[in-house]
Amino acid sequence: MWELFVSKRYLLARQKERFISLTSFISILGITLGVAALLVVIGVMSGFDEELQNKIMGMNAHMVILTERPVQNLSDENVIAAADFVNGQAIISRDKETSGVLLRGIDPLKENKVTDIEKYLKSGTLPAANEGVIIGSELAKRLNVTIGDKVSFLSLALKKSLEVRVCGIFTSGMYEYDANIVITGLKTGQEILGMGEAISGVSLKLKDPLKAEQVKNELQKKLGFPYWVRTWMDMNRNLFSALRLEKLVMFLILTLIILVACFNIASTLIMTVIEKTRDIGVLKSIGASNAGIMKVFVLEGILMGVTGAVSGGAIGLWLARLLGKYPLVRFFGLEEIYYFDRLPVKIETQDFAMVMVMAVVISLLATLYPAFRAARLSPIEALRHE
Repeated sequence: MWELFVSKRYLLARQKERFISLTSFISILGITLGVAALLVVIGVMSGFDEELQNKIMGMNAHMVILTERPVQNLSDENVIAAADFVNGQAIISRDKETSGVLLRGIDPLKENKVTDIEKYLKSGTLPAANEGVIIGSELAKRLNVTIGDKVSFLSLALKKSLEVRVCGIFTSGMYEYDANIVITGLKTGQEILGMGEAISGVSLKLKDPLKAEQVKNELQKKLGFPYWVRTWMDMNRNLFSALRLEKLVMFLILTLIILVACFNIASTLIMTVIEKTRDIGVLKSIGASNAGIMKVFVLEGILMGVTGAVSGGAIGLWLARLLGKYPLVRFFGLEEIYYFDRLPVKIETQDFAMVMVMAVVISLLATLYPAFRAARLSPIEALRHE
């Protein structure tokens, strides 16, 4: 391909065209920085997304069936385990400190098969079916309680306060959970909420939590009224929608860096066309076609785009690995806010491929006008004054 040979020579301009060579380098550098920044930001946001999903699914079931009575004959190949629970609002107090909380009553033996609540226990044990309570670490600080202390509960259904001993403190890694959730045994929860023998629903653990929506539709159709099936995605839909929107906005903003770099490619190629007018005239006079001339400048632009994308991809992967390996969060004193010392970084294959392809495609589009302009040059006009 003589076109590729010529485009390489034009890209690596020599003495008289050093300015064009410098602008080519700046264009490549712009694409490199844009691709690297985009990969790192998308990787960090995907990492946060996954970390958040893990924490939500650790404290909550993959799916719940809301009902006041136990579900009979719950058999489904996608369901691994099930556990009854009660949920409700209550007031917790100790001495003069009072706080509104979400009270969750569980069967500790079954709950271990559905959620990872025991894994989050900082100290102590899970409550028994009819005694004990575990509270979040942030709530424990607010109430100034430790294991063995007694706290009082009050609810709309409870005529007088009920004292329960704190048997454990958990840290989930999410402030909202650690500051507002209290977990007690099933019978204790039913007594505080005045539910008698009724339950709030059944928690389910699935083989594949990402297929929750499909399993939900099947179960809802199978169970019918008055059962209401909800997935972990339904219960956190606003949060995950906000994260997806934020990720999209950051993608579009950082894409502008690559877009600006590709405008530099277009300006560089236009300058190259002006500088190489005589060369184009000579090539056409010895038989080069318009398509061949156009291909020379398209290939030059693509070479710049590919070089920038590949180098940016390598730098982006290296930076992402660096962020995930070293405790930069601790260095900036953000560990207590985010509950981890390293940034969660996850660069997915489809994200990496999309960024690389996008950089090359935008570079290709930036070459079309300069290449078309070069192809239209008349050899007679190009060599008139030579």
